[in-house]
Amino acid sequence: MSVANETPSPLDRGERAGVRGQAASDASPPPPWHWPLTRALPIALLSVTLVTLGSLLFHPTNYLPADVPDVAFIEALVRWDAGWYGEIANNGYWLKPGEQSPVAFFPLYPLLIRGVAAIGLNRWLAGILVSFFCALGGLLVFFRWARLVAPTHALTAFWLLAVYPFAEYLYGVVYSDALFLLLAVGAFASLERGRHLQAALLGALSTACRPVAPAIVIGLLVRSVELRRTRHLPIRFIDLVPALSGLGLACFMGYLQYRFGDALAFAHVQGAPGWDQEPGWRSWLKLYWFHTMFPKVDPLVGIRLGGHALFTVLGLVLVVPTIKRLGWGYGVYTLLVIGIPAVSSKDFQGLGRYLIAAFPLFLTVAHLVDPRPRLRLLLLVVFGLLLGALAMALGAGGYVS
Repeated sequence: MSVANETPSPLDRGERAGVRGQAASDASPPPPWHWPLTRALPIALLSVTLVTLGSLLFHPTNYLPADVPDVAFIEALVRWDAGWYGEIANNGYWLKPGEQSPVAFFPLYPLLIRGVAAIGLNRWLAGILVSFFCALGGLLVFFRWARLVAPTHALTAFWLLAVYPFAEYLYGVVYSDALFLLLAVGAFASLERGRHLQAALLGALSTACRPVAPAIVIGLLVRSVELRRTRHLPIRFIDLVPALSGLGLACFMGYLQYRFGDALAFAHVQGAPGWDQEPGWRSWLKLYWFHTMFPKVDPLVGIRLGGHALFTVLGLVLVVPTIKRLGWGYGVYTLLVIGIPAVSSKDFQGLGRYLIAAFPLFLTVAHLVDPRPRLRLLLLVVFGLLLGALAMALGAGGYVS
């Protein structure tokens, strides 16, 4: 299946009426712009409710900073790595050799928390609001992007992402996933509309948010060239502008070099005791994962680590269908945005959540399940049930991701 037939470029707006699948889109008017918001908001509120309920029922003993308000939903959404983001927002970066340090976390999200807190809000409530509204914005932009790339599958793709089992990390949890989703999808959506400078700006912001800059830079560049080649047009200088999206990472590395004399401190600190993810063969070959899982493992640990490994494998398997249906740009981006954390992780922990960043997968899955309505319904129901269960587990203090 050719890319030109499946993912028409916005440059071809005058010719899109002849694209396969467009007739179905033209037969009924597109939903109003706010359609994704009115569907995402109840899901987001339900997720927050379930996280809070888990906290109230199980009274987790996770450490909470002293300034976390004694409000059930705020306490429930401040879990695990949230403490690092709050630390950066409040005290900036510091580095102690051989110890866990905040330099492992990229700066854009905590900077936004600091900015919102500057109007007088508690920093943790600020983080919750940033995540929550970025999630709604990310789902809105995702739906609009999906309608540009494959309009007949956009609705299913939206629901798959909205109820994805690890999507509770989008809905108010003080993590950077929602912000990254908004920026990454926004960058590719801008590129689809021919707005190369806007794509580069959003891409640069996304590489200041998460350590997956090669995925953003290479994915945008390949897609930019791909969009030109679908019309058999020569490559222009503007088509290479998305390469500037690496500036976000470059600025953070420059800051780390200036402040601590180590531009790669965010990678080097991963080997600190407690994280123990120093780059090398032990992490690359997942020896820790095998030693934990075999010959005997605690059932809950086995489900957690086995589940993350399964999601990782499924995500990588879907790279080839993504290339066939959405094009090389999205396939390369998906491969790298999954592959970078998969290679660096010692035990696949967190990879299920990281797949949120691999947003083209949800459109690929929509392609696969839309012709099979029963399978589509079953998948959405299973996703929804898992989302509810994981939200409660997170609120109960579980190390979900």
